[in-house]
Amino acid sequence: MGVVAAGRGPAAQTRERRWRPAAPVDVALTLSPHRRGGGDPAWRRTPDGAFWRTSRTPEGPGTLRVTGSRDGEILGQAWGPGAGWLLEMLPSMLGADDDVAGFAALLARLARSGDPRHVRAAAFVADLAGRAGGLRIGRSLRVFEALAPAVLEQKVVGREAWRAWRFLLRRYGEPAPGPAPEGMYVVPSPEVWRVVPSWDWHRAGAEAVRARTIVNAARHAAKLERTTGVLGAVDAPDPARTPDATPGSAGTPDAAQVAAGGQASAGVDGSTGVEGSGGAEGSAEADRLLRALPGIGVWTSAEVRQRAHGDPDAPSVGDFHLPGIVGYAFTGRKTDDDGMLELLEPFRGHRHRVIKLIELSGIRPPARGPRMAARDYRSF
Repeated sequence: MGVVAAGRGPAAQTRERRWRPAAPVDVALTLSPHRRGGGDPAWRRTPDGAFWRTSRTPEGPGTLRVTGSRDGEILGQAWGPGAGWLLEMLPSMLGADDDVAGFAALLARLARSGDPRHVRAAAFVADLAGRAGGLRIGRSLRVFEALAPAVLEQKVVGREAWRAWRFLLRRYGEPAPGPAPEGMYVVPSPEVWRVVPSWDWHRAGAEAVRARTIVNAARHAAKLERTTGVLGAVDAPDPARTPDATPGSAGTPDAAQVAAGGQASAGVDGSTGVEGSGGAEGSAEADRLLRALPGIGVWTSAEVRQRAHGDPDAPSVGDFHLPGIVGYAFTGRKTDDDGMLELLEPFRGHRHRVIKLIELSGIRPPARGPRMAARDYRSF
């Protein structure tokens, strides 16, 4: 890791790291889950093929630029107080801890199982995995940064949630350090989220339920962040099965839905990039802590752990669209959450990964009826 002068002051210094993974990594596929719609102020892809992200690291705000090369080497460049942390964690963000070998072994066992259903399912998933061979389940190691936008996405269509995300980051975030593309901002700190006034939540289009959920979670942000590292310091309450926000239809589960979690973790190149990383225990502990908070249930917890902990076995139970997509991919018919989990059970340990591969394949059931319209709470 090196430092290249690029202007004055620590925010203007360019720090670099070159990393060569043991197997090719598709940077676009691996980083795309962190993008929250078009115009996300914390994520950008520029015409030169570079991927830009901002983050509020334990060492302060930082900007990260990631590019790949034909020979497989990945270049990370970073700016701001958090630059060193972002570069240190770059392999983890790009899936160095992802258990790709374990997934291949699982598919091989299913193929040899002798059960015709498992053999067919394994062959289907293996074909999808072959088409997306560079996909890795990376981890950002920043829990609250994954939590706030996930809560905004509860019970609403994506366009509505992403509009709120853009408004709040532009109003309460800080400009990205370094030569970031224009309009990029760093996610506000938990302390700032706690003092966003009610009228700005309304202007963002987020009703009181989602606002309260984020504000309350911000009070517990430090404890949530510790689930990505050493668990001994975490003093957590007993888990609670808490529904996401209010009962509804468009994105998340109700109290009757069942959690599913856990992670197998082994380095693609033998490197975790994290001292004492939480792994499967960290994701499970995060699930326990998250669902003990009001307004956070199994869907939101899974969405957070997929991104922050890189959990390949955190299926988004309660999603409005996923059961239909998964059911149609495996059987040609839509199904519900229970049916989806039954179809995914042979792939336990990698259920989120299988869902991701199906989504990337473009397989969809025939569209019937109009799309759900985005609501605008600002006019209420």
